[in-house]
Amino acid sequence: MNTFATTFDGARVLVTGGLGFIGSTLAHRLVALGAHVTLVDSLIPIYGGNLRNIAAIADRVKVNIADVRDEYSMDYLVQEQDYLFNLAGQSSHMDSMRDPYTDLEINCRAQLSILEACRKHNPRLKVVYTSTRQIYGKPDFLPVDERHLLHPTDVNGVNKMAGEWYHIVYNNVYGVRACALRLTNTIGPRMRVKDARQTFLGIWIKQLIEGQPIQVWGDGLQIRDFNYVDDCVEALLLAAAAPAANGQIFNLGSDETINLRDLAELLIEINGGGSFEIIPFPADRKPIDIGDYYADYRLIQGRLGWRPKVSLREGLRRTLEFYRAEKEHYW
Repeated sequence: MNTFATTFDGARVLVTGGLGFIGSTLAHRLVALGAHVTLVDSLIPIYGGNLRNIAAIADRVKVNIADVRDEYSMDYLVQEQDYLFNLAGQSSHMDSMRDPYTDLEINCRAQLSILEACRKHNPRLKVVYTSTRQIYGKPDFLPVDERHLLHPTDVNGVNKMAGEWYHIVYNNVYGVRACALRLTNTIGPRMRVKDARQTFLGIWIKQLIEGQPIQVWGDGLQIRDFNYVDDCVEALLLAAAAPAANGQIFNLGSDETINLRDLAELLIEINGGGSFEIIPFPADRKPIDIGDYYADYRLIQGRLGWRPKVSLREGLRRTLEFYRAEKEHYW
């Protein structure tokens, strides 16, 4: 992995969504690299923020409890920063269908507010935005590359697509250096496991550790790919450090693919016991399911040299080990 020593040592870095899963993992890495880190998070209970996520580095980061929808806060916070990792967002597909206006506020309007703050108060800032595979919708072909048409299946996908393109427009028109990474399923310590708002795998891990059967929806044959969170963080750092990333959109992905039935069996094997059951899709989830998905990540590999290093088995093992020890802080 790249050491990034010359890039981030002494740099001023702002992370929105900084108390969440990926944001807090990124914060740990940035602190180790010598960066001066400010974390912004609303700590709204239904989202992913958790102060436990930064317990080991709490004395080495600044935490600002603020909502990215508050444009006055963002106007202030972006000033004098060198890098902005823009991870804040509403990620629940079902919440976006039940309450589309809130999803619109967080994933669209707030993104414009952040970019306007950068344009007005710190146009030299480099911005890395975390987008999502969900904007592709049901794939027309596999693996999905960046030329694939965008036809999201839910409100969240539509709004994340808009948020992504706001960043590219501000790069192209205003010179605010920005890029976007389309994340696939990301797993690892510190992810939300109390429910399925962030990822279905979170609730699977909770069910497994509690001795409950994992619930696999549909026929269990849907194919997915996964990235361990450390690999995701590496991609974020590369995108921030590389001028070649400016104005670009990159898929993340994996060399491994697996269907959900086999994934449940692998989790049970690693755990040393457990069970799963196949159940029908809930009526409200079936219409927005994307079927099979796995990404072609050759563009970011060719341009920035990124490729995933942690295998699915090892990533699941580390994740289970973490939650056995830390479950009281995440249940």
